[in-house]
Amino acid sequence: MICASLRQTPCTVFHVKMHFEFLHSESIEDMGYSMSKLEAETELLDGSSSNHGATESARHNIPSHFLDHEIAQLTKLRSGPHENISRILPGKREVPVSTFKMLAAREANYSSRGRFSKADSCHVLSKYLPVNGPWIVDQMATRAYVSQFSADGSLFVAAFQGSHIRIYDVERGWKVHKNILAKSLRWTVTDTSLSPGQRHLVYATMSPIVHIVNVGSAATESLANITEIHDGLDLAADEDDSFGIFSVKFSTDGREVVAGSSDDAIYVYDLEANKLSLRISAHESDVNSVCFADESGHLIYSGSDDNLCKVWDRRCFRAKEKPAGVLMGHLEGITFLDSRGDGRYFISNGKDQAIKLWDIRKMSTKSTWHYEWDYRWMDYPPQTRDLKHPFDHSVATYKGHSVLRTLIRCYFSPEYSTGQRYIYTGSHDTCIYIYDLVSGEQVAKLEHHGSTVRDCSWHPHYPMLVSSSWDGDVVKWEFPGDGEEPVPPKKKPIRRRHFV
Repeated sequence: MICASLRQTPCTVFHVKMHFEFLHSESIEDMGYSMSKLEAETELLDGSSSNHGATESARHNIPSHFLDHEIAQLTKLRSGPHENISRILPGKREVPVSTFKMLAAREANYSSRGRFSKADSCHVLSKYLPVNGPWIVDQMATRAYVSQFSADGSLFVAAFQGSHIRIYDVERGWKVHKNILAKSLRWTVTDTSLSPGQRHLVYATMSPIVHIVNVGSAATESLANITEIHDGLDLAADEDDSFGIFSVKFSTDGREVVAGSSDDAIYVYDLEANKLSLRISAHESDVNSVCFADESGHLIYSGSDDNLCKVWDRRCFRAKEKPAGVLMGHLEGITFLDSRGDGRYFISNGKDQAIKLWDIRKMSTKSTWHYEWDYRWMDYPPQTRDLKHPFDHSVATYKGHSVLRTLIRCYFSPEYSTGQRYIYTGSHDTCIYIYDLVSGEQVAKLEHHGSTVRDCSWHPHYPMLVSSSWDGDVVKWEFPGDGEEPVPPKKKPIRRRHFV
């Protein structure tokens, strides 16, 4: 079958389905928005001087040197077609290359491999964004704060303000695999994290105790210490229980948990020893987000309301609680961090209404620059929207979404299907935004929710994205869709002040 060799993985069924969609002329017309935007990209990725007005206007916030940065080339290598396939005339290249041309070139063995490479497959798959729909996954009467696929995409976790955490079995029609009622809830479930083997889940609230649940147990209903034990990992080194946890993540080997807290600190808990192994007084304000940089677990990234991102190397603390480096550029507090997984690049969402891309080789010493306002009930001051940090060392800046009222999250798109070609984020304006990492162009804006979209998650293998909102809806967006009628978009509610 013509698409069978795109990749020998769980995605084969999707690839075959996608091929038949290609052969149906009406389906190509239905691609509409996402295809027209992506096919409009021309020589941006290969360094050509040719520009298009729409793309150029969308790049006005991107530094002039951006396309020359190493990450642009790395992204192109991950998601670009083989040069023999993309070459149309001697000395000239075509980017992007159409799917039909890619298939024909493979059959003609232009790449001398007789098959698609990983980058070739990403080039094809990354064109088909999950923009159709949405379709309802679940609806709750309380705000949804967290939504995350497991690493293999078989499970999906959604956490709500009303103490509920639900784990869905994606491969069994989104049936509820586990319905967890959180213990010692303070305000809301602030974060969750699945262990690498998907055996355990940790959840945090505005409390110094992180709880851990056995996801693999037989019981569907998991009521804390009633039907199942939710073990508590106490991060309080003394009797102080006044702080809460904003961010919690498993290490890649599942042996440790790292957490960021409202007492300006980073905590690392050793699960095998069942004790707190490290506490760092990391920032001068709330640590809103932490994550491990890569599989080694040596590097930790942190982002804080002090406007700074910091890198911590556990192998070589040069002095007590001294970071390996500081990354400046945000004008306001950091709400979330996501690592590219290579120990070098990560992105951050900021209350200055911007996502920034960082290269940790540009770390520097600390500097302070701050404009006083409160994002919980104030709009971002108009006079500061065009300001630039005098010591901005970020690689690129992406704008268009809104970061207000809560710690809105952003991510790299999956490596498997897109080569991490995109960045996507929730937004206070009720939408989900997808940006092209290299050009900075906004390639999609998904509209359905009636309130703030705090979190969203792209399936690691399929063109499927799930968003969760303060309107209580958890919905999925797909390409091409499952044939069902999508739910109509909600009307935006009257704006109210929220204290979160």
